[in-house]
Amino acid sequence: MAANIKNISIFLFFLSLISQGYCKPCYLSNLSVKQTKTEVQIQGKPEWLVTITNNCDCPQSQVILNCYGYKTVEPVDPNILTYSGTDYCLINVGQPILKQTVTFKYAWDNAFSMTPNSSQITC
Repeated sequence: MAANIKNISIFLFFLSLISQGYCKPCYLSNLSVKQTKTEVQIQGKPEWLVTITNNCDCPQSQVILNCYGYKTVEPVDPNILTYSGTDYCLINVGQPILKQTVTFKYAWDNAFSMTPNSSQITC
């Protein structure tokens, strides 16, 4: 009986080592932020479409973008983007982003630089 438990334990240990090889690591750099100018004008300012994509198989939550000086004349849903008033924007109220894209639009004279600052990766 003890030999069977030992053999099963050894088998499970090796199985766990093999399965670890199939898990790709995820990084903050797996978050992609793209901005495109739409054809719409809001209060005389061009509208920008921002698309945030997680290109990893693991969810990333608490996604924070650098967005220094962010302003808009177009309301943005605070459940999608919450501006801290300083240099950072919280995306998706901190909820995980898996394979879906998160999009929002804002209107200002120029596109603001928005780059991933931090996230929590859960694999």
